[in-house]
Amino acid sequence: MNDHVEFVHIETDADCQACFAVMQQLRPMLSDPQAFTRQIQRQRENGYRLLAARENGQVLGLAGYRRTENLLYGRFIYVDDLVVDASLQRRRLGEQLLDQVRQQTRSLGYRYLVLDTGMHMALAQRFYFRQGLLPRGMHFSQDLSQ
Repeated sequence: MNDHVEFVHIETDADCQACFAVMQQLRPMLSDPQAFTRQIQRQRENGYRLLAARENGQVLGLAGYRRTENLLYGRFIYVDDLVVDASLQRRRLGEQLLDQVRQQTRSLGYRYLVLDTGMHMALAQRFYFRQGLLPRGMHFSQDLSQ
């Protein structure tokens, strides 16, 4: 279906900056491509990988994930970011990105792929259900800067 789409891990600053506009659709609080690139490079030092779906050099979608471990799942892959350019969301790119991360998870011998999504993101939740991901709990957080 998307034979001309390539899936590549982002390594360079230039490639990070090429991802900025698509990631900003998921994370609208991002405002500076250089700060974004520095943040991605810092996260990479802690195991974060940014996978891009590209076509003719243009970034169409992204999956940011990391290996982690806890008592509940043992070793697993956590998906921090999954986004496809809003104009391309009917091309099944999100499914393909998730499949790529699933393959990575299995190749490591891990049993679980885990992600969170906002309670307000009904369309994302429907997508995850269709992909076989099931809710196992609720994610709670508190802003301690106030």
